[in-house]
Amino acid sequence: MDFVVRAVRADEWAAVKELRLEALRDEVAPIAFLETYETALGRPDSFWRDRAAGASHGGAARQFVAVDESGRWLGTAVALVEEAGTEDFFGHTVEERQAQIVGVYVRPEARGGRVTSELFSAACAWAYSLEGLGRVRLHFHQDNARAEGFYRKFGFVRTGRAVPHPDDPSEVEYEMVLDRP
Repeated sequence: MDFVVRAVRADEWAAVKELRLEALRDEVAPIAFLETYETALGRPDSFWRDRAAGASHGGAARQFVAVDESGRWLGTAVALVEEAGTEDFFGHTVEERQAQIVGVYVRPEARGGRVTSELFSAACAWAYSLEGLGRVRLHFHQDNARAEGFYRKFGFVRTGRAVPHPDDPSEVEYEMVLDRP
């Protein structure tokens, strides 16, 4: 399968919305995302426009997409910069300037090949190109073994930190990091 990985463009907000809604309908969505399909569906177009614009340029976030020859988006990954001293998704203080990989989704027909690793390569390369950014991290749900397997293969390691899942405190999200090469 031939494809290119590139940053999303500001005017592609409708495609950003469409792929996100598809991701939230995936069978593993409840353990892979901290948002529901219903919540995302209810967001106004202005939200999606702002999201695409914010992830297309600048130094705070970048969304990458894998696009096949026909223009179909095969998958996506987002790198968000977290500044030291700010609060993360789970209410913890960020200890150092780092990037967080979120919103990873690859369409079923593109799984098991190079799409995910190329999306991660692009997201990590962008993050490491930023001044003073020393690591990339992510979180995965305790029941998402498929995701953890990929992250380990890519080079991420568990930190030993586990945080309660926001929707169900009896479940946990594990943190993994990849230090700057």
